[in-house]
Amino acid sequence: MSKQHLILASASPRRRELLSLMGISYTACPVDVDEHMTGSPDQVVQALAKRKAEAAARLHPGETVLGSDTLVSCAGETLGKPRDEADALRMLRLLSGNVNTVFTGVCVIDGRTGQADVRLDQTEVHFVQVNDQAALRYIRSGEPMDKAGAYGVQGMGGMFVSSIIGSPSNVIGLPMHLVRDMLISIGWEL
Repeated sequence: MSKQHLILASASPRRRELLSLMGISYTACPVDVDEHMTGSPDQVVQALAKRKAEAAARLHPGETVLGSDTLVSCAGETLGKPRDEADALRMLRLLSGNVNTVFTGVCVIDGRTGQADVRLDQTEVHFVQVNDQAALRYIRSGEPMDKAGAYGVQGMGGMFVSSIIGSPSNVIGLPMHLVRDMLISIGWEL
């Protein structure tokens, strides 16, 4: 394939940074889709990734598109981005001393064929005990407010993580190994 340019159906600076680290040429095209869905976290992230990719593909026909969505699951509860600081504190209390699973759905739509490939990655994240004082200090930093599960492992929130089993880039929001495999499967050279 001579033209290796991707349309990223996301406004996430973390996803943009990860694609840049991979050396992928892309244009960010944030899309506004209805993200209200029910189902298990693995089903929801895959469906939303596809919904986002399809919306961007309609705006950029013939282009290869990547859509992605990430959720955190802990103690039977699915955690998206916190609504406010009280919700962030509730999430951090739930995560404290527990294991959470980060689910990321990825959809790549091949610009040549229009075929959608939807896949899932999941990573286990172990949290240390976090007291309210530390959680509130973290919340005041602003970092957790735009992140699924109210934490960012690549930033200050990393101090709450004792171990990760699986893809670290998945926890950040885009499993690099999975994206690589999906693009190679449609003929990209990476």
